[in-house]
Amino acid sequence: MLSTARARLQALGRPFRLLLISDVLMLLSLMVSHVAVPWWVAHEGGAQDLALYAALLALVSFVALPLLSPLGDRYSKRTLITVGMAAMLVESIALAALAQAGIYHVALIIGLQIISVVAMAVIMPASFSIAAELLPPDQLTEGLGYQKSAQAIGRLIGPVLGGAALAAADTAFALWLLVALMVPATALASRIETPTKPVRRHSRAAWMRDLRAGLAAKWQIPMERGWSFVSFLVMVFFVPGVGMLVPLKVQSLGLSGAWLGACEAGLSAGMLIGSLGLSTRIADRVGRFNASFGSILGEGLCLAVMGLTHQPWLMVLAFTGFGLCIATVTMVGHTHRMLAMPPDFRARMTAVNMMVMQVAGTLGPGLAGLGLMRWHVDQVYLLFGMGLFVVGLGYMRVPGYKQFLNLPHDQAQGLYGREHPQLFRTFPDSVNVAPDKQSNGSSR
Repeated sequence: MLSTARARLQALGRPFRLLLISDVLMLLSLMVSHVAVPWWVAHEGGAQDLALYAALLALVSFVALPLLSPLGDRYSKRTLITVGMAAMLVESIALAALAQAGIYHVALIIGLQIISVVAMAVIMPASFSIAAELLPPDQLTEGLGYQKSAQAIGRLIGPVLGGAALAAADTAFALWLLVALMVPATALASRIETPTKPVRRHSRAAWMRDLRAGLAAKWQIPMERGWSFVSFLVMVFFVPGVGMLVPLKVQSLGLSGAWLGACEAGLSAGMLIGSLGLSTRIADRVGRFNASFGSILGEGLCLAVMGLTHQPWLMVLAFTGFGLCIATVTMVGHTHRMLAMPPDFRARMTAVNMMVMQVAGTLGPGLAGLGLMRWHVDQVYLLFGMGLFVVGLGYMRVPGYKQFLNLPHDQAQGLYGREHPQLFRTFPDSVNVAPDKQSNGSSR
């Protein structure tokens, strides 16, 4: 089995393998950060500082994602990923130095984390869509599966490392570990070979035109519009449930930071199990739509369990189930959605998806913070789980969503371009490119 997997990875090419390793290391560092920094803020500043931290960073990401999204369709994705990682490396060194010196100022921490948020606004659309440049269409689905598996491995091991670092030493040690992981991740990203991008005139008018074209495509496709709206409502409850409420729940039970790492690791373990094949088998057995829809409702139930239980191992199991649900939704929906988008619009449309998530990430922690002023964290968790379950039912009302998810991959390929060609015309602002190459990817 291992030899077969190794042979298949070899067939996907060296650039894609470098991407996988870089993704693992990047996610390792991110998850260490997601354990260490919120724990630091919650421990030193409490729920008020944590809610401010989460809401402001989500707001910055909401602004940065759409404004920077044309970068991924204009410049080398390798360059964007490398520069973004380098900025995150510098920011992580500064954070670790603050923690080492025993300096805690929430405004300073938020200011430094804004650098990381802006860098991720550059990295993530490029990272999510770069596989389509490195692989031919017939290998894209397999490649995306491997990429999700690699990211799940990073998400699995990262929280364990972060929690262990907090338990064995302190926040400063965990943040220096983050620095040590970012160095090789950045170096490997810089070595990924990608196709040469056509030279384009980078006027402000062309930039705004690209931005408007990506937003218009998202808005004028009824299924995308409905999909994004329901996803926004889901994420309002989802983001605090896997974010700011977790350290507060752990602290409310008098548990150590190691249990925070264990919960995050359980989430990642569920995602890894799903991405390694269980999600696909579930979808094959019950149908792609049923698998995705059932998993979204399952996420709400898992959050409700977090509110009802005081047993740490049951919390970890609930997060493992949550991770499996996330993997199933991602493997069923994200792959189809990426295939349906014309290649020249993938970074912009992916950025809009992420922007929707960040808007929810701004509102969600704010609502959770208001709830925590009146109720215990257990009650807030239960209410958010029920809320996610109820709004998740809205996917039943998204036009064409069920039929789309049940399409075979080959029929999903380029679907948006075929059904809405007027939305994906490439504007003639490229130079040094042959006329037949100035069409967008909708015809490919």
